[in-house]
Amino acid sequence: MVFSSLEFLFLYFAVTILIYYLVPNVMRNFVLLIVSLVFYGWGEPVYIFIMLFSIVLDYTCGYFVGKYRETNKKKATVFMLISVICNLSVLCFFKYYTFIIENLQLIPLDFLQKIPTLSNIELPIGISFYTFQTMSYTLDIYMGTAKVQKNIASFGAYVTLFPQLIAGPIVRYQDVDDQLRKRPHNIDMFASGIRTFVCGFGKKILLANCAGELWDAFRAGTETDATVAGAWLGIIFYSFQLYFDFSGYSDMAIGLGKMLGFTFKENFFYPYVSKSVTEFWRRWHISMGTWFREYVYIPLGGNRGAKWKMYRNIIVVWFLTGLWHGASWNYVLWGLYYCILLLIEKTFLLKILKKLPSAVSHLYTLIIVLFGWLLFGFEDLSAGMTHLGYMFGVGTVGFTEAGATFDLVRSLPFLAILAIASTPLPKTLFYKFYSSGKAARTVIAVGCLAMLVVCTAYLVDSSYNPFLYFRF
Repeated sequence: MVFSSLEFLFLYFAVTILIYYLVPNVMRNFVLLIVSLVFYGWGEPVYIFIMLFSIVLDYTCGYFVGKYRETNKKKATVFMLISVICNLSVLCFFKYYTFIIENLQLIPLDFLQKIPTLSNIELPIGISFYTFQTMSYTLDIYMGTAKVQKNIASFGAYVTLFPQLIAGPIVRYQDVDDQLRKRPHNIDMFASGIRTFVCGFGKKILLANCAGELWDAFRAGTETDATVAGAWLGIIFYSFQLYFDFSGYSDMAIGLGKMLGFTFKENFFYPYVSKSVTEFWRRWHISMGTWFREYVYIPLGGNRGAKWKMYRNIIVVWFLTGLWHGASWNYVLWGLYYCILLLIEKTFLLKILKKLPSAVSHLYTLIIVLFGWLLFGFEDLSAGMTHLGYMFGVGTVGFTEAGATFDLVRSLPFLAILAIASTPLPKTLFYKFYSSGKAARTVIAVGCLAMLVVCTAYLVDSSYNPFLYFRF
């Protein structure tokens, strides 16, 4: 079940919010634990047991890490490692086992060919997100940035919290430690949550889904009459689909959190306005970048010490970043692609980019990101290279043809909407209007209702409602 579905909006969430506000404050974390387990088990109930295992494991390890942190560092380290190793083992088994075995079987050794690949095992939804999240509890206690949670229901609510359970943002325990113990519930925060949710809902349904349909259409077109213009337009629409799909879902998660009294940090900050790859990755999927920085890069030494160590740490982080996205070589190469670019920028290119006109550095970044999404979007590397060839005229019928030209002209207005919507301008205008008075706030409330109706109508009328980050 995803947020952009009718059963979530008009059945699950309606019942959840009613129960949540009917019970006393002291019971609300327990209610969140139960309804979140129902949410996760809606599609694959058998994997609830993995979730319960993670809760018990990390609650126990966190308790002992907290107990021994000041008095016996070795014991605290042992329990921290138990948590990390067990969590990563579960993740690796479900997500990477088949990938590892299939690659090992490329080696012509008989005993390797006899190892079962277990390719029929389905990946638990959102396992990459909630594994990193639950591990952060033990790591935060070990590093002294969070307190031990004595109430297992409250800890379970953190692990299973349905707004960000299956697709983030990745919420570190230290960021919600105090909120799990006490959080505000008021009409202003609830209303703000509705606005944030509806904004994300609109991004997902009206922008991401429509951009995705155009990407599919242009991609299908390249299989018959490939053109340079069609290949470029296709990957541009895919780039917008990815952004509005994931940032829209993050906004919905943040909005739902507000309705339940939680404040989650922003996960995207207009990445397509960036003027360097370094800036892009400060703005894109912020919670994932923060996780790798806090729990991998800094513990490895960060930028302290010799330069080669810093480069080593960056390589490790970006190899893991690519691998985190999927058990496929295209994701690993995508991570290393950005690793090389970030190293180049850190070494000398950033200084040059700062001296160039903003338009030039912005164009450079957008082109780099487009090629990155090309690598990201094709698990079949040969298909990705074929599409790359089309972008430069290899194997095409020409720059354009009648059908592609018509599609280009027809899609230009929507392309302009996507471009504007990916900048801070709409949000700036919204807050300027919102602060202009009570009448403006009434208009916004009516607009939110209208947006909800339009998006719901789209869901009823259309069967196209993919969610790209669902599989991670």
